Amino acid sequence: MDQPLKSPGQNALDDAFHAMFELSRTRPAPDLAERLDRLARLRAIISDNEPRFEQAISADFGHRSTTETAIAETILVLGEIRHAAKHLKKWMAPQRVATALQFMPAKNRLMPQPLGVVGIIAPWNYPLQLTLAPAVGAIAAGNRVMIKPSELVPRFSALLRELIAAKFDATEMLVTGIDDDIAKAFAALPFDHLIFTGSTRVGRLVAEAAGRNLTPVTLELGGKSPAIIDRSADLAQAAERIAYAKLVNAGQTCIAPDYVLVPESSLQDFAEKVQGHMRRMFGTNPDNKDYTSIVSDRHYARLQGLVADAAAKGARIMQAATPDDPAWKSKRKFPPTIVVGVTSDMTIMQEEIFGPLLPVIGYQDATEPVSYINRHDRPLALYWFGKDHAARDEVLARTVSGGVTVNDCLFHFTQINQPMGGIGASGTGAYHGEWGFKALSKLKPVFYRSPLNRLADLYPPYGAKIARLEKLLRLMS
Repeated sequence: MDQPLKSPGQNALDDAFHAMFELSRTRPAPDLAERLDRLARLRAIISDNEPRFEQAISADFGHRSTTETAIAETILVLGEIRHAAKHLKKWMAPQRVATALQFMPAKNRLMPQPLGVVGIIAPWNYPLQLTLAPAVGAIAAGNRVMIKPSELVPRFSALLRELIAAKFDATEMLVTGIDDDIAKAFAALPFDHLIFTGSTRVGRLVAEAAGRNLTPVTLELGGKSPAIIDRSADLAQAAERIAYAKLVNAGQTCIAPDYVLVPESSLQDFAEKVQGHMRRMFGTNPDNKDYTSIVSDRHYARLQGLVADAAAKGARIMQAATPDDPAWKSKRKFPPTIVVGVTSDMTIMQEEIFGPLLPVIGYQDATEPVSYINRHDRPLALYWFGKDHAARDEVLARTVSGGVTVNDCLFHFTQINQPMGGIGASGTGAYHGEWGFKALSKLKPVFYRSPLNRLADLYPPYGAKIARLEKLLRLMS
């Protein structure tokens, strides 16, 4: 059967991949100096072009707070690079591993080696951070890297492509185009590892495409991350911290609190406190430069639909303005919205929200939050607020999630010594710091046999000798 014709972009993609792949097999693994040089070049790209990145990202969104870009993207990636450069020599060194007594004298070592070519399919919501943070781990591990940015941030993607091409050889690191034909072909390439950050729906398609090549994947997905307000919580403090976490990047954050479970008796008080903090931090004027736009008209319309559906099914909507208000809609600024009285038949409780909408759900019995969470897909993040340590530990023990922050939101993601990754529908695998280095390395076990070792006693012909040895091995196993 004739194969379908490939576009010029797909042919260029294939050629670029195979050039990387060939060199990953024929050249020695990059040494420490070479990896440090690549990290230094990546650091220079970010440091020397920070204003250009901020402007490109803001233009792609319609408006993006430069402070949010600096804190949530630039500083985090520079921290990843600094941490990797500082610890890379130790990470690369073969690790001593204990040798079982029956194989002594001998020694075991675990040797980290590059996988080869790592592909990164990046999202639009934090384009700098979620593109380059996994690239740091890939470079540190000695891999060659190919990046497919999101089509929703074309200005950022073009700038990144230009700057990477100026600092890196195309066989070291390459940024592809963002056309549809490239996007569909990228995941089908036989990478040695593929990292995807995005929605659960697209993550399934990426995993399916990668599976045809037996390509291992790291999937950083999303889902509905809950926040639990325990009866022992400081309600005002929890409301303030959740309000901030929900509205950073206008809620377009995979680990944003998606909904809140709060004691029924405190529900209205909590909702009013959250609304008050939202107004204090971000105001009620769509011209506020601290408040970020929704990335596209399609995403804005989707959020409108979620609110309209919830209202039609009986939810009470708390907003400073309506999303139809031309002053807000023309700038794609979606008014911060609290939704009270949500039910499971509302679309807002069936999909990841990914916007500045916060459903608030009341509970009466302390066991209800855990039961509710465990009836649904395991979330990427979980947040718990309170002072009762026994109640906290009960929730931590009985729920499974990608990560947890206690008495705040988001900050588990920023911990360089902790892995970041989901579970089940919220993802698989993890990276950050040494976790990224290990995930993108082959930790090859090596056994060094000593001349004094008696393993030859296992060779046939078998007889009384092997019977005695078998008995000894059983005792030692």
